[in-house]
Amino acid sequence: MKIILFLCFTASTFFYTYAQDSLPQHLKGKIKYPVIDVHPMVGVLDIDSNALHYDASIDYKIVIDAYDKMKDSTQVYKPLSEVARIYNLNIANGVPEDKLQLAMVYHSFNMDPLLNDESYQAKYGIDNPNTELISTLKDLGVHFYVCGQLLGFFNVPSENLASQIEIAVSAKTALITLDQMGYSYLNVNED
Repeated sequence: MKIILFLCFTASTFFYTYAQDSLPQHLKGKIKYPVIDVHPMVGVLDIDSNALHYDASIDYKIVIDAYDKMKDSTQVYKPLSEVARIYNLNIANGVPEDKLQLAMVYHSFNMDPLLNDESYQAKYGIDNPNTELISTLKDLGVHFYVCGQLLGFFNVPSENLASQIEIAVSAKTALITLDQMGYSYLNVNED
């Protein structure tokens, strides 16, 4: 399982070396979106692979550690689009949706990607570009946890967060608990 996660991360890193909103010419028309199609870089390639296919005896449980800085307030937060890509990659590998459990633990000093539209609008003058993807992923069963310690330290009221966000005591305790529950850890941050 750790090899699959490493390969997913490597492929994801490759895709994000290109422009945020466009695919390299050699990939145009080759990318598919098994479930989520919100950005060109959450798609997957059909690969004739001969290793590490879906195993019905495994529950695919992954916790994504998200603490990257938000680089552009008008774009989807990169670790959030990585959650969508990880979902698509696993579905493309044959994992049924009922065997796939994803969680994202967020603990960046900037809570903006998880703000509700009203709070985001007050700060940036636009709706939160992450709202639609958070809702889509939540509808697919993805859990979103934010570090309660950071909310407290930076005086961010819980009512400013998107309604799909759950507050954990801390990111550390959330990651430890999810690990004990059998989730594989995946870091998708650049910073």
